[in-house]
Amino acid sequence: MARLCKPAVSAPEHVITIDETLEFAAQAHAGKPQLPLALRLIRNTGVLKRHIVQPIEQTLRHPGLTERNRIYEAESRKLTPPVIEEALKNADLAARDIDAIIYVSCTGFSMPSLTAWLINTLGFRFDTRQIPIAQLGCAAGGAAVNRAHDFCLAHPGSNVLIVSCELCSLCYQPEADDIGSLLSDGLFGDAVAAAVVRGNGGVGIELERNASYLIPHTEDWISYAVKDTGFHFQLDRRVPGTMEPLAPVLREFAKDHSWDAGSLDFYIVHAGGPRILDDLAKFLEVDRTVFRHSWSTLTEYGNIASAVVFDAARRLFEEDTPLQDATGLIAGFGPGITAEMALGRWSTDGPQELD
Repeated sequence: MARLCKPAVSAPEHVITIDETLEFAAQAHAGKPQLPLALRLIRNTGVLKRHIVQPIEQTLRHPGLTERNRIYEAESRKLTPPVIEEALKNADLAARDIDAIIYVSCTGFSMPSLTAWLINTLGFRFDTRQIPIAQLGCAAGGAAVNRAHDFCLAHPGSNVLIVSCELCSLCYQPEADDIGSLLSDGLFGDAVAAAVVRGNGGVGIELERNASYLIPHTEDWISYAVKDTGFHFQLDRRVPGTMEPLAPVLREFAKDHSWDAGSLDFYIVHAGGPRILDDLAKFLEVDRTVFRHSWSTLTEYGNIASAVVFDAARRLFEEDTPLQDATGLIAGFGPGITAEMALGRWSTDGPQELD
């Protein structure tokens, strides 16, 4: 069965603290009537620091979409190879052992996908399948795990590399002063991650079941307005309340697998913000500490979009090793409103014989 091995995660060198975020926001939007509310919301995110690919002074000077996308392409090529190398090492595999690469990112655009550059540069086989996912936003981390699982089921014994590159600071719009934009400017950070899903063997989370769910008629709640100046993030005020309708979906998903979503051993959940995690704990009737890995990611990196689930999973691997067959949930939430869900159990068993 497909097994998610330990992810590798890296963040850019430039750091902005919560105090600096509040100071810059107050300076850039001084006198705006919505500023006090925005500052209060930013304080309540629980984000203490974030990493960004450029110093904040450069980020505040919007150079235009062309230059930002050039930076995205250059930084993605610089930042992804080290995490890929580490992820392959964690899975005890080499580049030539990978049969498909899933690349997820919603913060820049390139065609061909970065997958082509990776194959040409890092020693992957030229028959490696390329699966770019660009428009699922924060849900794409969970979706990538699920599509890797599907690939391994369809092609037994195959290995899939997942690469997430989210440079959210390149979507910052200095002139946007609505509450959603100001909140996102204080919430999102930059990071890259990689993880291998092995079709056979390895140590990690053995994936048993996956599913997707879209909350009807919410497709405009999280979105991009694509303009001459790039991607303008749009966030509806109703988004933080989405765990109330999604928690029953997670419960039913686990129930169909004869598991109880409120009684699992570990949880790898997208940290969209504090309300998301608190509400999910409330509606699943679990202690909020079960999401400690997601809380740590939010505090130390901010919302790093599709990379959140991989950083939270990395923290699980680095904590005391779960017991054999410990049960867990992986869930990503994003535009749609979409939920990508997976159930798995911790496994350290050796390779299995394939039919």
